[in-house]
Amino acid sequence: MVDHHVEIGVPQQILDSLPDSEGDAAQDMKQAVAGLETRLNRAIDSAESESEAAGYAVDVLERLEDDLERYDEFVPELRAWGQSPIYAIAWRNLQADLILQIHEHDWLSGHIDRERNHRLVEDGIRFGKR
Repeated sequence: MVDHHVEIGVPQQILDSLPDSEGDAAQDMKQAVAGLETRLNRAIDSAESESEAAGYAVDVLERLEDDLERYDEFVPELRAWGQSPIYAIAWRNLQADLILQIHEHDWLSGHIDRERNHRLVEDGIRFGKR
């Protein structure tokens, strides 16, 4: 078992960017981040090694990166329809900040880099066999 935890949160500047920084969107962000933090820490607790824990963290990072791209794509689309993209921008910025927050955990950052490199090599070998 790995005896480390990850702490992440919604930065105040992102909450301040919302039209109603104490409203539903802010609460949704806080709940989503708390749930993500809980799931990641449960996975880390069940890991046999820091390398295995990093694998779980990389899975989360990949999901956050996908979400970041998805929210980023909403911005011009919303503008094109004459709607405010403020919430899409806030959620996009939250994804980017969470990625940074996870990387800021010293015990995890080196393992994340190794896990990502390992996955790149595996994907390269898998794609090269065709």
